[in-house]
Amino acid sequence: MAETKLVATARTEFGKGAARRLRRAHQIPAVLYGHGTAPVHVALPGHELMLAVKHSNALLAIELDGKTTLALAKDVQVEPVHQVIEHVDLLIVRRGEKVTVDVPVHVVGESASGTIHVVETQSLSLEAEATHLPEAVEVSIEGLEDGAIVHAGDVTLPAGTTLLTDAEHIVVTVSVPHASAEDLAAEEAAAELAAEQSAHSAAAAEA
Repeated sequence: MAETKLVATARTEFGKGAARRLRRAHQIPAVLYGHGTAPVHVALPGHELMLAVKHSNALLAIELDGKTTLALAKDVQVEPVHQVIEHVDLLIVRRGEKVTVDVPVHVVGESASGTIHVVETQSLSLEAEATHLPEAVEVSIEGLEDGAIVHAGDVTLPAGTTLLTDAEHIVVTVSVPHASAEDLAAEEAAAELAAEQSAHSAAAAEA
């Protein structure tokens, strides 16, 4: 995924009040850290940042005082009610460096007729180059029959990545749905009610 360039400004005020003022000005507080450097507190343009972090493991080129630093969005704190970004932790990376990331699982294809699939694992842990991070891992269930299990080791990984998740870890299962005990009880109750109504109707007709 291509990197997104963002121009940052250094933060000199801290605390909840300062953060609220930043967000009112359409800026998001963030911190740059990693590679043994002291944390650098910055403010980033809110709209551009929001668009960038919609992608998993977003790679950002942060320009601050004429210097550009590559960083991964590692922790995006979102206010749950209005879904606005409150703060972002940015991990400094270098070109060619290998990093560990959790990549979302995307299921593709259709399993056999009459079956359903359940995603048991929402993401896989991979090692990949910081500047070539996959947005997702595709898991094909095309034509899989009842009882099929896709393990992490069965998944075709994007080029240049290494699986860190246990190869035996279950990612997707395929099965034929079975009625629950509650569903069976409801069906039996409905059948009994229908039988009673039929009996009453027959008795009324004879009378």
